[in-house]
Amino acid sequence: MAQQDKLWNANYIKVWTANFMIFFSFMIVTPLLPLYLSETYQADKGTIGIVLSGYTLTALLARPFSGFLVDSFPRKVVLLTSYFLFFSFFAGYLIAGTMTLFAIIRTLHGAPMGAVTVANSTSAIDVLPSSRRAEGIGYYGLSNNLATSIAPTVGLLIYDTIGNYDIIFLLGLCVAGIGFAINATVHFPVKEIIPNKDPISFDRFFLLEGWREGFVTVCVGTSYGVLATYLAIYGKEVLHMTAGTGAWFAVLSGGLILSRLVGARSLRKGKVVSNVNHGILISVFGYLLFALLKNPVGYYGAALIIGLGNGHIWPGLQTMFINLAPNNKRGTANSTQLTCWDIGMGLGVIFGGMAIHHTGYSSAFWFAFGINVVGVLFYFLCAKKHFIKHRLR
Repeated sequence: MAQQDKLWNANYIKVWTANFMIFFSFMIVTPLLPLYLSETYQADKGTIGIVLSGYTLTALLARPFSGFLVDSFPRKVVLLTSYFLFFSFFAGYLIAGTMTLFAIIRTLHGAPMGAVTVANSTSAIDVLPSSRRAEGIGYYGLSNNLATSIAPTVGLLIYDTIGNYDIIFLLGLCVAGIGFAINATVHFPVKEIIPNKDPISFDRFFLLEGWREGFVTVCVGTSYGVLATYLAIYGKEVLHMTAGTGAWFAVLSGGLILSRLVGARSLRKGKVVSNVNHGILISVFGYLLFALLKNPVGYYGAALIIGLGNGHIWPGLQTMFINLAPNNKRGTANSTQLTCWDIGMGLGVIFGGMAIHHTGYSSAFWFAFGINVVGVLFYFLCAKKHFIKHRLR
């Protein structure tokens, strides 16, 4: 194969590794935050939901502007600036002495997280050969999955062993710093930034052509947001498994990794729609199993099934967004998908917390299943047909 068609080139490996560092530092902290707030500040479930939703809100607000900045300014400048801010905010968790200050820091941290994920994923597309872009997008997500598998296990191991949250926050800070240093060495293709002289309009910040795919992403994100946010406290209070969360994410990631490896082959052949078809049908059964069986079989079985489904869904939907956008709107396409995911995650945190507070865990998990069914139906009735008709490549 010619050198220009090499998938795992040095710059792609660096961006891939830096993305691993983003999600490792993120996931070593996130699953433990409900327990941290409950044990350190005696916060109830409703308060926990409000505090944690602030992070998602600021990430959501930052996404569209991040896409605009990535498309309008030198990629590396935007990437390193957002990555440095993302890294720096971990230090805030170490100095927060009250729940109010912690909530402010956590909320503000969402903005650089929203920006760096857009900038990093768009950078990965830039350093990939166009002939292997869809395949590369699929493999890029493996960095998320590996981090999601390892980080919660490490965090929970530290929690179970020494019960010190500061060590967990410090480790997140160090890992994010390593990721920033790696990205500082990436060399991007030389591209002239052509100023866009069109008036500022909504489609500069959100890919209007992708709103249908975006709605599907919102539904998938809402379902996942309910489970991922309240998993640790549910396992501890209902299933009496204090160390079960790490294993759950490990099983989930095993499914994600397996399906991404299989799906990468079909993406290489251009079977984007087929990838999403399979994934969205598999995943919905995982949420059904989680809602039906309140025992370890349902708990871990759902993790595997959801992982197998989402491993097909995410790279497939991301490729759809990219293929619906012109080349000068890659950042906008990426930010649109991530914005929709943030909306879904935020809805999952808020409505999941409300449901658990008022009626219990069961209603929250049935809500997650129901909203996933809505996404499946909308995809097959509307989004799939639209993509096939309007794709640009």
